[in-house]
Amino acid sequence: MENDVGDIPEPLIEQRADPCIYRHTDGYYYFTASVPQYDRVELRRAKTIEGLASAQTRSVWRKGAGGPCPELIRAPEIHFSGGAWYVYFAAAPSREPRGRLSRHRIYAIRNASANPLAGEWEFMGQVDTGNDTSCLDAATFTHKGQLYGLWAQQHGGADGSANLYIAPMATPWQVGGAPVMLSRPEFDWECRGLPVNEAPSVLKKHGRVFIGYSAGATGHDQAMGLLWAGEDADLLDPASWTKSREPVLQAGDGHATHGPGHTGFTVAEDGSTVLLVYHARTYTEIDGDPLWNPDRHTFVKPLRWCDDGMPDFGRPAVA
Repeated sequence: MENDVGDIPEPLIEQRADPCIYRHTDGYYYFTASVPQYDRVELRRAKTIEGLASAQTRSVWRKGAGGPCPELIRAPEIHFSGGAWYVYFAAAPSREPRGRLSRHRIYAIRNASANPLAGEWEFMGQVDTGNDTSCLDAATFTHKGQLYGLWAQQHGGADGSANLYIAPMATPWQVGGAPVMLSRPEFDWECRGLPVNEAPSVLKKHGRVFIGYSAGATGHDQAMGLLWAGEDADLLDPASWTKSREPVLQAGDGHATHGPGHTGFTVAEDGSTVLLVYHARTYTEIDGDPLWNPDRHTFVKPLRWCDDGMPDFGRPAVA
């Protein structure tokens, strides 16, 4: 299985880190991501993936709009559940010393309109994960009738280290059971810069539930990892999950694309081809703290499959 970076294609959308693309039953693709100013939640939609690049944007939530999260809005995710749209995002009162994210918490907003770019968004408050430490990169998914939440959270201290957690959800904005840790940074490639597992995203295929995630700090050597469990397994049992010992996507010397991360999945216009959504940089000499550098761009490429039903992430820049 190839797991490195090749020649660079054109990014789909420049300066949009932490991308999320959701294809809805109305035939539209909905896109959101961190904006360089970290001051708002921005949405756009289009009938095609390529159309997202030029689609009109709408700012649906701005800093200071409500609740205790006035600043530093990061990593929004858009989901549809129970007849309404939800956006999950992380926010904090102010920028932390050395650019860290130790005061970020997860929040949710809701819109009952058919089109989330129209209608009003309602602030649903903080998503209480049961542990008052920094958390971000929230996502939800439904499996066998149960809604689950996924997120990344510091396990204590202010060193930036983070683990991946899963929990059943009582509502799309309320955790309904004890969170379970699924993964912690343990391999060298998960600890480059900082020991971090974050940005989980779910893909269900070939009798398995896959969770792609980002590993390491936000610099040019960020990489992607993978967890998987059988579709009939107890997803709240850590023993149900297997973890890749090597990165499934990473950069290397001489490559033009660097730091692939923030794994996401959607489906192509044909309704069957799975697409990998991620961010990456086009250079390694980053000015200042990589966490605040704006030049992580949104990329999309087809995901391929091995004979054993496992995903082949290939090379980020090659279809």
